[in-house]
Amino acid sequence: MSERIRLEKTSSPKAKPDFNKLGFGNHFTDHMFIMDYTEGKGWHDPRIVPYQNLCLDPATMVFHYGQAIFEGLKAYKAVDGRILLFRPEQNMRRINISNERMCIPPIDEGFAVEAVKELVKVDKDWIPDAEGTSLYIRPFIIATDPYLGVRPSLTYQFIIILSPVGAYYPEGINPVKIYVETNYVRAVKGGVGYAKTPGNYAASLKAQVEAHEKGYTQVLWLDGVERKYIEEVGTMNVFFKIAGEVITPALQGSILPGITRDSTIQLLKSWNVPVTERRISIEEVYEAHKKGLLEEVFGTGTAAVISPVGELNWNENIITVNEGKTGELSAKIYETITGIQYGRIEDKFSWTMEVK
Repeated sequence: MSERIRLEKTSSPKAKPDFNKLGFGNHFTDHMFIMDYTEGKGWHDPRIVPYQNLCLDPATMVFHYGQAIFEGLKAYKAVDGRILLFRPEQNMRRINISNERMCIPPIDEGFAVEAVKELVKVDKDWIPDAEGTSLYIRPFIIATDPYLGVRPSLTYQFIIILSPVGAYYPEGINPVKIYVETNYVRAVKGGVGYAKTPGNYAASLKAQVEAHEKGYTQVLWLDGVERKYIEEVGTMNVFFKIAGEVITPALQGSILPGITRDSTIQLLKSWNVPVTERRISIEEVYEAHKKGLLEEVFGTGTAAVISPVGELNWNENIITVNEGKTGELSAKIYETITGIQYGRIEDKFSWTMEVK
């Protein structure tokens, strides 16, 4: 795509929040990116405009049929002052995987990365530099036809917004407690589990609310057919270290192919740590725990990076992991990925991209 990005700067900048008290997803920057799609014309009119409300017809299709996708990535203030993105091309590749499943026209992935960089440059003063903070980047696409009828929309908007954030979990790198869900189902093979579409997250809310009421941070989903094999945590992929081997559920169409998941696998292989992608049942994890072989459990995702798991509750069987403490491998992965993201250690994988 050769069209230049038009820029309209805000005339009334917002007051910035306290970067030491950000939370996650509470504050939004001065500008946003928008690009339109019209059938027969394609994607057009890319622009950066002041952050503003969307004006949509009540019959807009996204409200009624849920045809939408989104992504999540971050910009980091490196220790030397550079602004770094972490594997943004992978997010844009995944956008098109989600687009294909949801019948949304593909975007130009390279142009989308440039749009992210341009928007981050415009709002670079919003990138926090307190420990563990970053600028969260949320690209999303919504169906915009004002039409009541089940078919793919003929028009769309691709939008990017930015949010300065602190830690996703209040526990930070400290272990979280996870409830193993046995009643509700998130996704099945052949469905939309591998796409980053809002309906997946809406479907997870009931179980998440019930888990919170029981004192658990998140839900661990089992497969939707046998209710036996582990899939993912609500906001993370999941890894189990059993007798020295790291095991993570294989990608079989019902879980999200996480970018932090892929980065973790590449790191483990580079360290010669045995890592396997395969089906793993909750019974296997429980038996490993009983035998004293379950060494670590951790989740991976853009928001939290690495989140150690200190406890699993499976049908009231409490699985305590590593005495509820952060494991050595979990900590090493976290320090390495965040070290690359913030420019503290050498990026041997060429994962970061500088915003200039």
